[in-house]
Amino acid sequence: MKPLAIIGIILAGVIILGGTSLVSTSNGIITQDAIVEQMVGQVNSALQRRLDLIPNLVETVKGYAAHENQTLTAVIAARASATQIKLDASTLSDPAKLKEFNMAQGQLSAALGKLMVVSEQYPNLKADKNFQDLMAQLEGTENRIKIERDNYNAAVTALNVRIRTFPGSLVNALMSHVKERQVFQAEEAAAAAPKVSFGATAPAAPAPAAAAGGEAK
Repeated sequence: MKPLAIIGIILAGVIILGGTSLVSTSNGIITQDAIVEQMVGQVNSALQRRLDLIPNLVETVKGYAAHENQTLTAVIAARASATQIKLDASTLSDPAKLKEFNMAQGQLSAALGKLMVVSEQYPNLKADKNFQDLMAQLEGTENRIKIERDNYNAAVTALNVRIRTFPGSLVNALMSHVKERQVFQAEEAAAAAPKVSFGATAPAAPAPAAAAGGEAK
């Protein structure tokens, strides 16, 4: 074979291998991006579960402590605010939007935390079976939210590293066009989460028992 033909064959092989590598890298980036999207869905599912529990929780507390209007209203308002900011690709690629989202979730967690403090003052409420079930579900949901956030952070970190470093950065700029995502910061996302461990019911103290009035059976 003539030298030029051999060189042509070698160049063609390099081009084919290079193209295959580019496609493979691009597919890998797109796959990782899809995994991040799946993790976002799981975080949203856990957050929605918490939102779904709150109305029943508020109604149960109201049955024993209807005069705690300020605390109950704060929970309802924080829940309404939390539903206004959606967790999606636009939020997770914008630090300002994610901060706003985290603030709304933090306010909801803080309001729930205050509601837990109020519940401690009402032994009859703590002994209510429906309240106990709701507390167990809320505790499990808070744990699930943390797990899903951690899973999301791990997936996003892997994706961001890949599209920031060569050759992923080049391939992403030319082919994939995947945006970097923001991670949840622990101090914003989890620090205000309510501690909803529901232990043994304490004996009724004189003051709370008097406040409960004739509700004891």
